Amino acid sequence: MTPVKLSTLTDRLIKAAKNAGADAADAMVAEGTSISIDVRAGALEHAERSEGIDIGLRVFVGPKQANVSASDLSDRTIDEMAIRAVAMAREAPDDPFAGLADPAELACNWDIDALELCDNTPEPTAEALQQDACAAEAAALEVAGVAQVQQASGGYSAHRIWLAASNGFSGGYRRTDRGISCVAISGTGTRMERDYSGDSRIFQSDLRSSQDIGQEAGERAIARLGARKPPTGTYPVLFDERISSSLIGHLLAAANGSAVSRGASWLRDSLGTQVLPEWLNLVEDPHRPRTNGTRPFDAEGLPTRQRTIVENGMLTGWTLDLASGRKLGMPSTGNAARNVSSMPGPSNWNVALDQGAASPADLIRDMGTGLLVTSMIGSTINPNTGDYSRGAAGLWIENGQVTYPVNECTIAGSLPDMLRRIIPANDARTHLSRVVPSLLIAGMTLAGS
Repeated sequence: MTPVKLSTLTDRLIKAAKNAGADAADAMVAEGTSISIDVRAGALEHAERSEGIDIGLRVFVGPKQANVSASDLSDRTIDEMAIRAVAMAREAPDDPFAGLADPAELACNWDIDALELCDNTPEPTAEALQQDACAAEAAALEVAGVAQVQQASGGYSAHRIWLAASNGFSGGYRRTDRGISCVAISGTGTRMERDYSGDSRIFQSDLRSSQDIGQEAGERAIARLGARKPPTGTYPVLFDERISSSLIGHLLAAANGSAVSRGASWLRDSLGTQVLPEWLNLVEDPHRPRTNGTRPFDAEGLPTRQRTIVENGMLTGWTLDLASGRKLGMPSTGNAARNVSSMPGPSNWNVALDQGAASPADLIRDMGTGLLVTSMIGSTINPNTGDYSRGAAGLWIENGQVTYPVNECTIAGSLPDMLRRIIPANDARTHLSRVVPSLLIAGMTLAGS
């Protein structure tokens, strides 16, 4: 659908809500197309194309709210949605923090073209995506020692959203994505190991080549051959750039206003205190071009903006939508996220941690004996205390040199303490929505053999 038709659809939803007795309402339309291709042994294994459009309506009746969704765009369905939503809201418990934004707070005059969210080149054919996947598979199989490729995939998607509300907001944007991935397997029998590589970009011209992706997947799988358990003890742990963003993700989750307002966060009493080394900053920038987390406004129509979450190691604020902000007596930070079937909740956009001066090789050389973690399995994290324990696999380091691959081990520590001691490398990929380099943490507990 065109933007005009999407905006007309949201207007119909809001009008129906008002006619049904709602005091206020907002509506969301999500339209999308996606193509995915999987190949195995040089042949097509799975092909799928999907197209759809979904509508969501949130209504307010006094201090009560309810949300409904559907995929039928008929006038009858829209009227029934509105009637049902209002009836649901009247039976819902009071929520003194629910409500739309004040019209003076709403986003306006954004430059969607400057954000580069949409590649206007033609949609790739299924044949082109299959060629991507086949080329990745072939490159992986060319790596000596790779026994097979579990899966090689190519995909493309284009989505458009439109959001409108009875407070006067109306806006939307389109987003595209093209990706390639490959999972390679090395070894045989009970000694098989696997690893992966992939890339996903808004602009097709930015995508890494299939050959690079397949080769990297194969090399990573080979590097894991002969894995064994590491010794138990206290050692430095280097989180590879592929998985280091999970550590910052735990910090962001604890700084989420929803968790803080419930008292379910180990950061709940840490506003204005040191949470990272004093020389590090963590910055959110929702206007970074060609990045998946970029958007001109949030799911409540508020303008998104750059903000420093951690400045010189100090936590400066929470991540808030309207409701969590009202609970905490603070304004929204423009971080509301939702889909057509859910209520808004706070979420982070693009974040970037300051990079260090040392390369990963420098950190490996300087760490002496320890573990380079390249993959993680499972998670046991206490949201109230920050106690951390995760299964891990990677490479064992002795005397600053990689010696052998390891698996079936557990790393543990306390997140508040771990984050205050991180040492960043300089290898972060700047096109990702979470720009986080490899991170070294000294003195973690390692349970192995």
